[in-house]
Formats: sequence, structure tokens, C-alpha cells
Amino acid sequence: MSISEFGRNVGISAAVVHRRGGFHDATQAVFPHLEVLIAYRLLFGIYSGIVPDGIEDLVTQDVDWAGDSTILLSYVKGRTAAESLNLPRRAVRLLEQWLAHSTLLRGFVPSDEGRKLWLGLSRAGGDRRVRKFDRVAIQRWVVRHQLAGDDGQPLKIHRSRIRTTHEAMRDKSAWTGSGRATIDPNHTPAIEGDHYLTAATPAQQRAVEAVIEDAQHDLLRRSHPPTVITEDEAAALAEGYPQLVADLALDDEVIAELVGGQRGVFTAACGDQLSGLHGPKGKPCPARPWVCLLSPLAVFAPRHAVSLLRLKAFFSRQWQQMPAAHFMAVFGPYAARIQQVLDRFDPAVVTAAAAHVVDRDDELPLRPEEMTA
Repeated sequence: MSISEFGRNVGISAAVVHRRGGFHDATQAVFPHLEVLIAYRLLFGIYSGIVPDGIEDLVTQDVDWAGDSTILLSYVKGRTAAESLNLPRRAVRLLEQWLAHSTLLRGFVPSDEGRKLWLGLSRAGGDRRVRKFDRVAIQRWVVRHQLAGDDGQPLKIHRSRIRTTHEAMRDKSAWTGSGRATIDPNHTPAIEGDHYLTAATPAQQRAVEAVIEDAQHDLLRRSHPPTVITEDEAAALAEGYPQLVADLALDDEVIAELVGGQRGVFTAACGDQLSGLHGPKGKPCPARPWVCLLSPLAVFAPRHAVSLLRLKAFFSRQWQQMPAAHFMAVFGPYAARIQQVLDRFDPAVVTAAAAHVVDRDDELPLRPEEMTA
């Protein structure tokens, strides 16, 4: 019954009924109208993650209660494929509240129309039911409730993107960094590729290409054999590694510093700490000690045997406390390279260096978060 019909029944004009407000307020309280219906459906999309088409076509028979707090919801995705979803707890509570809110109205509409899950009046105090849920109605709702975006303009609600909000709110506490989901535990590798690796602009394309180039260079660096000098003589470096000398443009003074210890870091001697391989060019390299093992600038001499053995002991401690897959992802390539370097040293040098290793964290320049238990 509309305001006009109610006024005729009680013998007063619709204007008087509207001015007094009692009928309008009563119908707004007991019957869901468009304002409330929009809010319910938007919130249900966020809580459940169901696509807009699937939400719009729901009927009450699609709601299958599997207990007091569990709902198995059947819906059609993209109007092509039938799917079912065990609703999250918040979506169950919201749907339970909606069914209670709309029960009274279902008793006053034909049975075929009462089957629709989303049943409401087009406006409070009216008698017409909502037939269409379009974008214009949503935008009017946004304006009435003064919802604004970051730019200060009325917020543009894209129902097809509400699933993004749902995924952002999902629990990620159980994500262990498995190989199946390298970016988001709720995505398959195919979805990750579509969402995160598809370059839509030239700038994004250049960024993706830079990441690929870095990965390729890293693989090449790992394939190169380590530069190990067995005698502390400049001639040995110049004669044994002419390609290295040429690539790094080393002169006699730099070669003398490499073999003499002036360019030594914890793990090796560095050809150029300001080259910017792991940081900005012109600044000292910020790489951790084990990263030097795979650097093309690293030159290993017998004097580094003690540091290498201490680092190897650190890897052993990390292996004991980390899952195997995690260890191989973080330290695996460096642990393999350190053994390659030590194998090229004189066994007597390695044996003598082992006497100086006590297998403790304070032997290495570690950060607090890198300490072993």
C-alpha cells in the first residue's frame, strides 16, 4: 500500500500523511527499500566475493543451510557456469539478517516474486518493488550518503571490482610462501600473471623488462666459475684471469690492492665496491656477506678461507632451523658456491683456517634478524 492508498482508506490526503510522517517511518522500518537493498548487496559482495551477476540472480532456494552457522550458496557465474560457495562467517551473518529483514515483505507479494532473494521497495512509503539494480541507482545512493573518493569527488563504485576488496580482506596468516602462490595465496599462478605481470603501459613494460634482465644477469653470474687466486701475487691474477682484468678495467695498482688485501671485504676482495651492482652507483655496496659469493667482482684468496668457513658454519646453523625449501630459496645458491671456492683452495690452507672457526654468530657481521637461535 502506498501513501496515497493509505490516505484514501483513512480519509485524509496523501500530503497530510506524508507531512505527519508516521506511515512513511513505519514502512521504512518494517520493509526494506532501495537504499537498504543497495547497502546489503554491496556488503554481501565484499564479504562473499561473488560476482555481481551471481548476486543479482539469487533466489531463496539457492541458500542451503548446512547447520546453524554454515550456508552453501549456489549461484551462476557470468550467466554461464553454475558454482557453489561455502559462505564466510560474516557473509552468513549478513544473509541471515537480510532474510529476517525481508520476511514480512515476502508475505505480501506473489509467490513467484517472493522467491527472489533481493526483494525490496523502490522507495520508502511506496508500493512498487525494485525491478532493476542499475549503476545510476548506485551513484545516486553514493551522492545521498556523501561518499567521496581520494580526489574529493563522489566515489565511483564498480561492482565488478568488489571482489578485489574481498580478496584483500581474506586471511593470509596461513600463507607459507609456497611455490604455487608466489604473490598472493588466494591466487593461482595464472591469475597472478594476469594481474601482476601484464604490462598495460610503456612504463610498466620497461619495468617488467628490467626485472627480467636482472634475473637473467643473476643466472649468468651464478654460472660463472669463482675467481680464486692460489698465490698472493699480482702476476697470478693478471695471467690467470685476463678476461676478468679486461672486463673490470683493472690496472696494476688495483690488481696489487686486490691481492694485497686493501680491497678485502668479509668474504672476498672486491673489484669495485662503488660499481652499484647491489645498490646505487657511486655508493658503497650494501650487499650482505654471502651475496659476494655470486658477485662477478669478487676475487677469493687464501686469506679469506677463515671467513668462508665461518659463513659455511652459519649456513649449517640456518639449515638446521629453517624449512628445506625456505633455506634453498634464500641461501641455496650461496651455499653451493662457497663449497666450490673452498674446493679450489689448498687443503692445508682450509685445515689451518678451520682451527679459527668456533661456530658462533658473533664471528660474522650479522643483523639482529639474521641471528640463528
